[in-house]
Amino acid sequence: MHPVLFRIGPFTVNTYGFFIAVGFLLGLLVILRDAKRQGIAKERVMDLAFYMLLAGIVASRLAYVALNPERFSDFWEIFRIWNGGLVFYGGFLGAAAVYFVYLKRHEMNMFKTADLLTPAVPLAHAFGRLGCFSAGCCYGEPCDLPWAVTFNHPLTLAPRGVPLHPTQLYGAAGNFAIFLLVYFLVRPKKRFDGMVFFFYVILYAALRFVIEFFRGDYRGEYLAGALSPSQAVAAAALAVSVFFLVRLRKRTLA
Repeated sequence: MHPVLFRIGPFTVNTYGFFIAVGFLLGLLVILRDAKRQGIAKERVMDLAFYMLLAGIVASRLAYVALNPERFSDFWEIFRIWNGGLVFYGGFLGAAAVYFVYLKRHEMNMFKTADLLTPAVPLAHAFGRLGCFSAGCCYGEPCDLPWAVTFNHPLTLAPRGVPLHPTQLYGAAGNFAIFLLVYFLVRPKKRFDGMVFFFYVILYAALRFVIEFFRGDYRGEYLAGALSPSQAVAAAALAVSVFFLVRLRKRTLA
């Protein structure tokens, strides 16, 4: 839609980066609010969130490059993340790696900290998808539905002049709904550490699995000719999360 938010002389603010920044800041505010309630030092949480953000951006960009090598004949284009192109599951794994290292170093409880951070993830992700919509990446398949969107901006990453499924908006709405469910329904009824995190993973995995059917950009090599790589990861994440939810619940009741 509008890849560039505004320009002041040589200084350019890209809409994609703006929404990522807004999402991160709002997510951080949610985390700090809950950290204060739980008596967790805000400096420790801010450091962790910052390191996870950096790792997430780098890993999600590298995953996108790996899935779309034909787009990067210019080496320096890899570093221009404001042009769109991040893979959420790649970022999730990168952030998770930093998370485990940080927690081990500072001797923090793994599941308790995960529950603290979790609500911020779908909230920030919702704004990130709005950034995708502005840049035109992660676009949908052609369709003739009343809510189809057509990208015409010369800098858009989506096919121009073709009505498409607004998969970015599907993702934004779905992630915001997950945030509301996790923060206002699951979190207040938490019975054991890890409950909030694994409920989130289940909800997001289901959302991502469905949205993948409507994506029109390159999805990587399909597994068995049926599932995209993201759908395979989503299915595995959902199964693992259900297993841990059941196991942790039984441990609490024992």
